[in-house]
Amino acid sequence: MKKQLIAAAVAATVSAAALADISITGNAQVNYTNVDNAGTTPDTNKFTQETALKIVGKTGDTSVVIGLGGNGFDAPDAATGGSASAEQVDVEDLYMTTKVGDISIKAGTWDNGNNELRQSSRGTGKFQANTSVGGIDLQFNTSSAGASAEEFTVGTNVGGVALSFTQKNTGETIKASTSVAGVNLKYLGLPSDSTTADKSYVELSTKVGSVDVKVGQATADALATIDGDTWMGDFEDTTGGAYDLSAGQDVMSVELATDIAGNRVTFRNTKIDGKANEDTDFNKLIVTRPLASGATFEVTYTALDDYGTSNDTDTLDLELRVNF
Repeated sequence: MKKQLIAAAVAATVSAAALADISITGNAQVNYTNVDNAGTTPDTNKFTQETALKIVGKTGDTSVVIGLGGNGFDAPDAATGGSASAEQVDVEDLYMTTKVGDISIKAGTWDNGNNELRQSSRGTGKFQANTSVGGIDLQFNTSSAGASAEEFTVGTNVGGVALSFTQKNTGETIKASTSVAGVNLKYLGLPSDSTTADKSYVELSTKVGSVDVKVGQATADALATIDGDTWMGDFEDTTGGAYDLSAGQDVMSVELATDIAGNRVTFRNTKIDGKANEDTDFNKLIVTRPLASGATFEVTYTALDDYGTSNDTDTLDLELRVNF
């Protein structure tokens, strides 16, 4: 009996050691969305589900990261006869990070993330190296795509202003941010080597009493298109709807947020303009409440006016979300 107890204790110790440097985080959400379409277009109702898992295995300065993403169900709507979509889980990110002396290395597959001017992209066979020299941050990116994917970034802080400049094959990225008298300022520029194809974004945010205030302006030249997915709106849509922007259209958003009776209440107004009969205006009201279960319940109402088209909609989205 003692040998069995000792063996069990050793096995438990080995298992604990094996799992000690493994972490799993993620989130899941379920949404019910009702869209009231203008004119004779039928209303739509659907349920969707999204799940994301991040698994990290670590030993010393080296980590391996696996990101899994799952899309759930789209329930058929009796009125429209829509069909359900298949469930699936994909390996989205898979990369390793380590250090070689003072240089941090990252290699594999990952997503570069959205910003206010362009959508994200996930690439395979990517390589990144970072280091700092005398207060200057240096970064080099490339991938299996070769010279066309090479990027060099230099970043530093000058008098409280964070600055970075990235040289790419077809343009540059310029970032600047600072805080002055309680007002946060942010600038993002995507100058292009092509004529009239630049994009830029300016943001101001502050707190007035108990209200958080944020204002953002994204501007595109005549041959440039804003297609990011951020607080201003999801402009990655390519289905031809109101959120599918054309070249030359600008976006301006104003957001007010505060806490009321345990709820986070956010109001957002976004205006899109730049071409005749393509102006769009939408108001969004978001109420977010943490639940005792550990989940978060969120109600979002969006009224969209797409001038000169039949894309006007009123959308109610009910979301149940959990992070772990």
